[in-house]
Amino acid sequence: QVQLVESGGGLVQAGGSLRLSCAASARTVSTLAMGWFRQAPGKERAFVAAVSWSGSHTYYADSVKGRFTISRDNAKNTLYLQMYNLNPEDTAVYICAASNTVAAPTTARLYDYWGQGTQVTVSS
Repeated sequence: QVQLVESGGGLVQAGGSLRLSCAASARTVSTLAMGWFRQAPGKERAFVAAVSWSGSHTYYADSVKGRFTISRDNAKNTLYLQMYNLNPEDTAVYICAASNTVAAPTTARLYDYWGQGTQVTVSS
């Protein structure tokens, strides 16, 4: 069983930056693809970014491309999401996930393990 714990969320002004972290409990997470999703109030969970197990392949939602960067440190069993130029539409609970698939899925149903999420609030 893989446990994922997110941190780094908070309140930031529009145009600001945040760095989210996701710490995994098991070393086997280094062999799993991982991703970030977000869920705003009253909306469905949405894909944000994903990275392959090696970190060599990354994928982004169009809405965050060029502003967010996903990365991982397998030696530390940690996933990151660096977010720049935040805007109020980025306000959501950001959730870390891990997938047993080889590739880095962009679909939530292909992820097997989920964290509880960390709140990001962007004020205008």
